[in-house]
Amino acid sequence: MLVGMTTNADTAASAATPAPADGKAPRRRAPAGAAVLREDVTEAIRAAVFEELATVGYARMSIEGIARRAGVGKTAVYRRWRSKRHLVLDLVSAIAVQGLPAPDTGSLEGDLRLLYEVTSRALRHPVAGQIIPDLQAEAARNPEIADALQKALREGQQGVASGIVAAATARGEVREGADLDLALDLMSGPLYWRAVVVRGPKLPKPYLATLARTTAAALKAL
Repeated sequence: MLVGMTTNADTAASAATPAPADGKAPRRRAPAGAAVLREDVTEAIRAAVFEELATVGYARMSIEGIARRAGVGKTAVYRRWRSKRHLVLDLVSAIAVQGLPAPDTGSLEGDLRLLYEVTSRALRHPVAGQIIPDLQAEAARNPEIADALQKALREGQQGVASGIVAAATARGEVREGADLDLALDLMSGPLYWRAVVVRGPKLPKPYLATLARTTAAALKAL
């Protein structure tokens, strides 16, 4: 789900070997394999964090619970992150650099339809449906999480939205100098409203097509 995440590298101290009797310089041992973090363990921890957030929420989430769900010891988690706050900040911030694939269908309405299909599937995922509202509630109490969440949700969409508007402008579908902030609100607002506020049942079949058509008309009117 997330890519481009950064983690701290493990360091292993190697003990010095006593000098041999012949006075020659001691030979150092090569570091053991544990000196480098195992990526499969890191990925297991990341997956466990999402599952824990969806199951118990941020307030009740613990390093112990994450480690148990990931099938690792607490030390493996602490080698990578100092606390659950740092862990969640790292994962949420990574959403911003992940980005969405930029649609390229050859028309504004087609690009919007594809964007909405991808975004809608992601937001309907049970894990996302639990995590996003929970973190938004936590963001009201934690400025660091608020900043990370805003960066993830806004910038992750903004890059794609800007690309869609730029392509539509080049085709003559949107006028030069259109308000990009307003365009982003028009493009992203409806699905996040339904996912976070309404949280209703599955969208009716024609909804995304109608939304794409209506939004395209609105963007052309900017």
